[in-house]
Amino acid sequence: MGEDGEVSEAGLTPDGYGDLLAQLKAHVRGARLKATRAVNTELLVLYWNIGRAILDRQDAQGWGTKVVERLAADLRAEFPDMRGFSRSNLHYMRTAAGSWSREAFVQQPVGQLPWGHITTLIDKLDDPALRDWYAAAAVDHGWSRAVLTHQIRTQLDRRVGAAPTNFNEHLPPGDSDLAHQLVRDPYVFDFLDINERVAERELEAALMSRLQRFLLELGHGFAFAGRQYHFTAGGDDFYIDLLFFNWIQSRFVVVELKVGKFEPEYLGKLGFYVSWVDDNLRDHTQHAPTIGILLCAGRNDQVVRYSLAGTTAPLAVADYTYDTLPAPVRELVPTDDDLATAVAETITNLDSHT
Repeated sequence: MGEDGEVSEAGLTPDGYGDLLAQLKAHVRGARLKATRAVNTELLVLYWNIGRAILDRQDAQGWGTKVVERLAADLRAEFPDMRGFSRSNLHYMRTAAGSWSREAFVQQPVGQLPWGHITTLIDKLDDPALRDWYAAAAVDHGWSRAVLTHQIRTQLDRRVGAAPTNFNEHLPPGDSDLAHQLVRDPYVFDFLDINERVAERELEAALMSRLQRFLLELGHGFAFAGRQYHFTAGGDDFYIDLLFFNWIQSRFVVVELKVGKFEPEYLGKLGFYVSWVDDNLRDHTQHAPTIGILLCAGRNDQVVRYSLAGTTAPLAVADYTYDTLPAPVRELVPTDDDLATAVAETITNLDSHT
């Protein structure tokens, strides 16, 4: 038995064999990754060339969509072992060639995505700038196609950095910009199986039961550090709802949950928690300043603005929703207060007729 605990057919494993094997495995994995990327690039170039040829011929000679259908059938007949020559896919190729130049298609982030991601961008987005924004985010964060679809559906581009904060006043300029990237508004918890009003602890438990989806919604680089994180100050006990560490920015993030509308006093406790974490958990030689995020179900932005001005801790206030209905539909659905008012009016009308 050698140092690595392995036995070869010739007898004992020679010294350093384990290190050599690990090195070769890394080389093989790297080569396979490069080969996969090269194949993907070649496939995308092929698809772009096909799309460009169709687009040019249609523009020059006025060919209609029937020609695309015939091309799809002929290409499938000529290359029966190749997938991707369906009529719909040829239309995607044509759209891709009309949306990106060849250089942009290969050299920009979109050229690093699988074809399925690109068809999702084409299907879900008409704005070229938004397509490029989501392509870059998908590459940076390694989103699957399903995650990309979810982020587009929940309009992540509009939610990042949209929450009111006091980061500009209490963090250095560069760090303030980074901290804004960690905050969304609103947070969308549509993965929760919650159909009625819940207590804060029930909401917290529901989020923890789906921690992976919760971390995804929080953003890239979040690691879970604790739920109801206990600490003492001067002999008194305190509990932080949720504590996270963002390893990309190397900072602690304190999250407090409120099931109701924002109240100014909420920021006092959150600021206290942030100050304690900053003094007791943060390594000031390595970690960026701690920030706090208050998640609440509704807010008055003017009240939030005055409340943030009254604290020195770097805090953000964001809405959250677990309603899966699209906003235009959700606005048409009566609230609990609407229903209560309607019932009361109905009873009054009945009484007046009796």
